[in-house]
Amino acid sequence: MIPRETIDRVFAAARIEEVVGDYVSLKRRGANLIGLCPFHNEKTGSFTVSPSKGIYKCFGCGKSGHAVGFIMEIEQCGFADAVKQIAKKYHIEIEEREMTAEEQQRQDDRESMFVVNEFANKWFQDQLWNSEEGQAIGLSYFRERGLREDTIKKFQLGYSPERGNPLAKALKVKGFAEKYIVNNPETNIGTGVCGKSEDGRIYDRFRDRVIFPIHTVSGKTVAFAGRILKKNDKVGKYVNSPDSLIYSKTNELYGLFLAKQAIAKADLCYLVEGQMDVISMHQAGIENVVASGGTALTKPQIRLIRRFTPNITVLYDGDAAGIHAALRGIDMFLEEGFNVKVVLLPDGEDPDSFANSHNASDFIDYIQQHQTDFIRFKGKLLSEEAGRDPQKRANLIKDVVESIAQIPDPITRQVYIKDSADRLHIQEQLLMREVSRLRREKAIENTKKHQEEQHQQQLEEEVAQTAVLGRLSGGVEQEQKMPASANKQAALLDENFRNLLQLIVRYGERPLYQLQDNTFISVGAFIIAQLQADGIESPNALYQKILNEFTAHAAEDGFTAENFFKFHPDTQISSLAVDLIAEKYQLSRIFSKQSISENVVQEVSLQTDADHLTELVPQLLLELKYTIINIRIDKMTELMKEAQEKDDWELMRELLSSQPALMEIKNQISRQLGNRVITL
Repeated sequence: MIPRETIDRVFAAARIEEVVGDYVSLKRRGANLIGLCPFHNEKTGSFTVSPSKGIYKCFGCGKSGHAVGFIMEIEQCGFADAVKQIAKKYHIEIEEREMTAEEQQRQDDRESMFVVNEFANKWFQDQLWNSEEGQAIGLSYFRERGLREDTIKKFQLGYSPERGNPLAKALKVKGFAEKYIVNNPETNIGTGVCGKSEDGRIYDRFRDRVIFPIHTVSGKTVAFAGRILKKNDKVGKYVNSPDSLIYSKTNELYGLFLAKQAIAKADLCYLVEGQMDVISMHQAGIENVVASGGTALTKPQIRLIRRFTPNITVLYDGDAAGIHAALRGIDMFLEEGFNVKVVLLPDGEDPDSFANSHNASDFIDYIQQHQTDFIRFKGKLLSEEAGRDPQKRANLIKDVVESIAQIPDPITRQVYIKDSADRLHIQEQLLMREVSRLRREKAIENTKKHQEEQHQQQLEEEVAQTAVLGRLSGGVEQEQKMPASANKQAALLDENFRNLLQLIVRYGERPLYQLQDNTFISVGAFIIAQLQADGIESPNALYQKILNEFTAHAAEDGFTAENFFKFHPDTQISSLAVDLIAEKYQLSRIFSKQSISENVVQEVSLQTDADHLTELVPQLLLELKYTIINIRIDKMTELMKEAQEKDDWELMRELLSSQPALMEIKNQISRQLGNRVITL
């Protein structure tokens, strides 16, 4: 395991804007930075990075955390791996303590696969440059394609020999376990750089091919593509790494690691089809280019681009296959809110050949002169195919309308409707009605899906809330079906606890009251002591973790609650802490009513009103108690109804005898709440 001191050094060195900036294009907005969230699909940036607080927060999907948490989420790796990645970025050396067997195994699966890929990548490059076969076949091929040596090295191109399975032997000599070399589709473990025959022999998957390594956005070697050079009808032209624990071909874009900064700087991305297209354009001086890798474009790939720019220019061959490939991806780009242009190169040319015969300036001039917005491109293409055939023209109009309906921005939609009506010689109102109909149908479909998801979430919440009320009802057994009022009370109870946790996370170590021995009790210690004195349990296991962690560590030298919880190795704790730091304190229903009547500000930002802690802490504790007493009174009322229906008069007398005490407690709390309105 990584020593705590080293983890602290990594947290201290990591600048959240630099770590996140490797994956997301960020723009300054006041004291914060804004970008498109990499964790969910959005067209308007709600992903906020706060350099001063060292946190990120998406106000769309709710994801939040610190730099290490961001790497864990984006790379789908464990805490230790994320710390190592950031340590490497900031040149911090890590010496690990011995891990438990379980921790070691969990880390090995991903990390060992990356190590195997890195070894294979260097091995393929060594074969290309230092073996006779590699130089004669692989290097000669790249040179014939017009690539310079610096370009070949930049993209880490390699070669795999034809005979003898030398990579498998080299991996075995190095001691790599077979499960990380050969892919197992059932467990999804194994890089697949080698395959396994039916008789149990391990063989090189990419033999007799030139190698194109594929990298993640952060630069890790995640997979390979191998191109055969000899004509062989029995095997495919390309062989790719299989999907695995670390690689999914639908989630990666070739060249993005090398292109991301150029894309963000130009605010434009060129999309091509193959690896050689990307490499040749880079060599020509055009670096803001990526490739789908010869596979059908996917939404995850489109959203990768969306992190860096909303502007895309699709470059395809001028033949029929290239044209229809361009059409396939357009609607997906539109749905994601892109500004889409299409460029078809001259017949017989592809981006690779065109880049080899033109410099960057001439290439860009050609693009600017020949790029077409998607509607004109699609309309012109389909019009030529439809000719004068009425049915084909009707299908053409439907096809164009379906594309326009994908555009989320209403103004852009209207511009394209008008333009298409003029060019297709059809009434604008008719096109508008059709677009509106398609969007309504899609909205209804999305609403149904959303309602189904909400219904499932509500069922899960009701089960959790039932358990909460059971703990806080004084041990009275609960029915499985809870009334709607009970669900609302459980939500209010959670809100009350969350407000107290917010104080603990932000100000937990601050002195609150002076004790008789002239020492002070802190905000966190006072809140926890009050909860324990009243026998109040947390309604949420994660909330209880926060309370336990504060009690265990508050006495440590230099303890600061905000940093302790924000940078906590438990990602659940750190994520909740970031939420609590980022949220504004919302006054409760009780407090809000009185605030309105007395013309008091209804929202208090705890970040700037720490002076009111001596009022806020008891206020929030009283609100929590008020909610709990109401829950108990309502439950008693329900039990009294049941006792009456069952003629259980003994239980009725017992309940009636305890009712006055509960009502008196409620009245006392109400009076105290009424006297504690904060004025600013």
